[in-house]
Amino acid sequence: MDEVSRRPHIEAPEPQVMMRVENISKQFGGHRVLNDISFDLRQGEVLGFLGPNGAGKTTTMRILTGFFPPNRGRIWVGEDDLFAKPKQVKRRIGYLPETVQLYSDMRVREFLEFVARVKGVPGRSRAKHIEEKLSRCGLWEERQRLIGRLSKGFRQRVGIAQALIGDPEILILDEPTNGLDPKQIIEIRALIQELGRDKTLILSTHILPEVSMVCDRVLIINGGKVIASGTTSELESGLRDRHEILVTIGDAARKEEAIGLLGGVPGVERVQVSGEKEDQVSLVLGIAKGKDLRSEISRLCVQHDISLLEMRSSHLSLEEIFMKIVVTENPGEIK
Repeated sequence: MDEVSRRPHIEAPEPQVMMRVENISKQFGGHRVLNDISFDLRQGEVLGFLGPNGAGKTTTMRILTGFFPPNRGRIWVGEDDLFAKPKQVKRRIGYLPETVQLYSDMRVREFLEFVARVKGVPGRSRAKHIEEKLSRCGLWEERQRLIGRLSKGFRQRVGIAQALIGDPEILILDEPTNGLDPKQIIEIRALIQELGRDKTLILSTHILPEVSMVCDRVLIINGGKVIASGTTSELESGLRDRHEILVTIGDAARKEEAIGLLGGVPGVERVQVSGEKEDQVSLVLGIAKGKDLRSEISRLCVQHDISLLEMRSSHLSLEEIFMKIVVTENPGEIK
């Protein structure tokens, strides 16, 4: 036995839980907005927080940042209770609200200096601290401009920069690309990806492709409660009782022959035509769960001299996953 094989197998350590949300509920008057929401936020992850309008996302964000307390439940950051030690815990959280409140008559650097003083950044390191945030958020060239004269994209950057003041470990961003033009969305999305390298993030958004691009895990809320959580692959796996393989052949005249051959493979539950273009035919094969039939499909095509141009697995998009989960949970609410 060699030296490597004698070494004991050591499991990679589980990521540290940075925030633990336990059974939080919130009621305004007689209307319950949140109902026993619980989840963990792990160190270094970007958690996508999704839900239709009115699901309770913004209320949850405000509770997580200590803006107001829940009627019931607790929030832990590390070993500390947010509402038992609010001043101490809030220093570890940076917040970008959906509507960023900025002073339009202040210059960018002046505003960040004001925020740094409010957050208690020591005077001896304050200038360097602000310069680092200006550079990181792409605001160095704009540092002397009045905030009121900035584009919305740059105002969002100022909002993110103020959330970074004090170097919090956790960033909570509520709809950070809402109302931006396509160029600004790409820029802010790139900034969020860069921040995710050394921060733990919660990102609330209604732009589902954005979640697929930047988030490690997804949490879906509807009707004030968590209805699903996991990676996109985990959510898709839970929804599918079978998967699909897309096959394109290069001989339309042999379409029926191909359908018969592929439909006869054990584990293929259905074959249907998804498109025809010139001499090409695209087929969708419904495959029983747990079966990988790609090698058998390829072998059959070669054996019968059928031109196989493409073969790939089909995956549900996050939009499809979201709609399936939300519609199943509340079939009367989504049309």
